Amino acid sequence: MRKQDKWSAEIYSISEVLFAPTRLEITLNNFMYALSLIPGMRRGGIEIPASEGETKTTATTRNSGSPSAADYTVPKAAIDQVMTDGRLVVPDVCNSELFKGQIKWHRIVPTAFIAAAVKVDHETVGTLWFERTEESGYDYEEEVHFLSMAANLAGKAIRLHRTISRRERTFAEEQQEHQNSRNEHSQSSGRQRLLKNDGIIGESPALMAAVETAKVVAETNSTVLLRGESGTGKECFAKLIHQHSTRKKKPFIKFNCPALSESLLESELFGHEKGAFTGAIAQRVGRFESANGGTLLLDEIGEIPPAFQAKLLRVIQEGEFERVGGTKTLKVDVRLIFATNKDLEMAVQNREFREDLYYRISGMPIVLPPLRQREGDIPLLAGTFLQRFNEEYGRDLHFAPSAIDHLSRCKFPGNVRELENCVRRTATLARSKTITSSDFACQTDQCFSSRLWKGVHCSHGHIEIDASAGTTPLLGAPANDVPPKEPASAGVSSNLIERDRLISALEETGWNQAKAARILKKTPRQVGYALRRHGVDVRKL
Repeated sequence: MRKQDKWSAEIYSISEVLFAPTRLEITLNNFMYALSLIPGMRRGGIEIPASEGETKTTATTRNSGSPSAADYTVPKAAIDQVMTDGRLVVPDVCNSELFKGQIKWHRIVPTAFIAAAVKVDHETVGTLWFERTEESGYDYEEEVHFLSMAANLAGKAIRLHRTISRRERTFAEEQQEHQNSRNEHSQSSGRQRLLKNDGIIGESPALMAAVETAKVVAETNSTVLLRGESGTGKECFAKLIHQHSTRKKKPFIKFNCPALSESLLESELFGHEKGAFTGAIAQRVGRFESANGGTLLLDEIGEIPPAFQAKLLRVIQEGEFERVGGTKTLKVDVRLIFATNKDLEMAVQNREFREDLYYRISGMPIVLPPLRQREGDIPLLAGTFLQRFNEEYGRDLHFAPSAIDHLSRCKFPGNVRELENCVRRTATLARSKTITSSDFACQTDQCFSSRLWKGVHCSHGHIEIDASAGTTPLLGAPANDVPPKEPASAGVSSNLIERDRLISALEETGWNQAKAARILKKTPRQVGYALRRHGVDVRKL
């Protein structure tokens, strides 16, 4: 098994932990916990000494059944060697001069010590270490290589947290210089600029964390991988990164990769010479040449044919290619942003996606939150989409509070794209200027798209449909609101209220359907379905 095969799952797991939107102390503790789950790893720790303007940061493993790593002190001589050489392997600490006199390190079973330097912007800022049971003849080279990769990722995460922290401190200091009224106006104006210029609508913590990460990443030329479900705004984030980079005055080119054969992909991305193939009546410049000096977004990167992946890898690594039918090697300077909603790790394991290409494009992953995790953003998005509709068709529609409440309770598995379609469809069919909750298609069982999402499981930024989950509430419909199945559907009785319980509840409440629904812990709409299904006449006292 190759080294990358052995550690690919662990690298992905710890990268997800390191770049999650949490405080640095929590991030590093979660990071150490993730490392401690790797077979063979025992106690360990990461230590980042205090620097100018920054506080000391440490995190250790706390494995059950063994003493905490916080109980041990790594000798200064060992730390100095790690800081100097970048790595350290001691097969048996009991027989090492570096650990001489460190009684706490002595074991009945020989213990090995492995460490790697943590670097931020090529400067060593701390150490990451682990101990494991020493095994005779064991090759520690692979493990120290893995620990070095983990330390490298930790360094990138620390840099990101420090940059965001400095920005937050600077922003707070500036705001203190203004009066409270001007402060509120400035924040409001800042949000409006975000909505208008960057195309990203919302102010939820999950979204703001992703936006801040994107802005920090934009200052570098690092390759970015945008991950998230369909409809989460990957193209908008790619534009945001371009607009906040030094390349903002250069071209921003986007290209959707799927549904094209290898030959067409090569022609579209690299261009072709006149006469290169039948129909090539003139020379054509490809997307890489068009984006020279700027940014190129390759969407749905997980769908490109395996045969083309090797050619793409060469361009990413070397920045050079030849047009189809040409012999001249062309060099370009392009900032690459990739986007996918596919589980790339699974694709690598299934040999559908090249492992070397995976590591090349996933250097700086940004996971975009789905709409269901963006608390409070649905009203902002819905209002913006309705305003666009009014401007486009000369209408003067607005949402009633009940409509906003109804939208906020929907899950929208299709995310922002599905929400926009819902708003436009409802606005088109609205009979008055005020849109109420009863105007939405799901209230009359006409929201056909929601029927696709009866069992939804999310994994690594993509959605899978579980066909066996036939009784799961639809995520696209309001909570606790499940449209009935047709009479001939299998299992229909499981979704209906039993006739006796239904009549009993209605009699208890004087045949008030809303009160009966509360007793039965159902919605009034579900009670109405049950009444029609069982042929019960509605009585009024």
